[in-house]
Amino acid sequence: MASSDALTAADLGKRYRRGWALRDCDFSVPHGRISALVGPNGAGKTTLMALAAGLLEPTEGQVRVMGRAPDRRGIPADLAFLAQDKPLYRGFTVADMLRAGRALNTTWDQAYAERLVYEAGVPRTARIGTLSGGQRTRVALAVTLGRRPRVLMLDEPLADLDPIARDEVMRTLMAEAADTGMTVLLSSHVLSDLENVCDHLVLLADGRTRLCGDVADLLAGHRLLVGPADGDLAADTVVERRTTARQVTALVRGHSPAPGWESHEPTLEELVMAHLRAGSAAARAREVAA
Repeated sequence: MASSDALTAADLGKRYRRGWALRDCDFSVPHGRISALVGPNGAGKTTLMALAAGLLEPTEGQVRVMGRAPDRRGIPADLAFLAQDKPLYRGFTVADMLRAGRALNTTWDQAYAERLVYEAGVPRTARIGTLSGGQRTRVALAVTLGRRPRVLMLDEPLADLDPIARDEVMRTLMAEAADTGMTVLLSSHVLSDLENVCDHLVLLADGRTRLCGDVADLLAGHRLLVGPADGDLAADTVVERRTTARQVTALVRGHSPAPGWESHEPTLEELVMAHLRAGSAAARAREVAA
């Protein structure tokens, strides 16, 4: 593994009884990056995080965190993982959860965890079971960040937060990454939440890596073109092409259009959605051919 990578996977695969959740998955996330992990439901995002955390064992290949393969001794001290269900003890008070975090983690920062809870406006004396979904998320994030991890993995952490809380959480993550050099792998279906925060992308579809790299480089390497319906494009550069009676809209790789074509750099959402739609169309075509 290159020393610049905090998370890597090589030929990673996980098979359940129903079939492969991940297969031939390769990716790398450099140190200090905030990486968006995106893909449709069933793409393998949660499985990938569970493998990296050592909660599951791969069927084939390997995943490494800070150069080490996960084992059965529990989540490493320099890794923190917040699962989608945000597990907390419902009978505990918020203060109890923070005390548990301090007792269970050698790298625990009590003052920092308490500050995150205070800034979220969550009463320390409230029981977890009485909190709203958004408040439970803020407590879970405080417990997760209180470990002061070098690598942080978050599986859909923003799903039950209102817009203001979403913005506050993302600002907290950006500040933590900037101050400490922490690497963040953030899974979310809401691409607008990721656009101005994440500087790295891992795109999964059908259990495989479809795109991986620096967001700025990926965007600069694609163009969104709009042109006449009978316009010609080099087939090997086209990711997705949508045609109406009057015009063509196409996402292409590194293509210089002919005169008459409108061209601009895609947004992250345009890039991701085009690759996902193209992959889905290709999968349907293979099913029909079979």
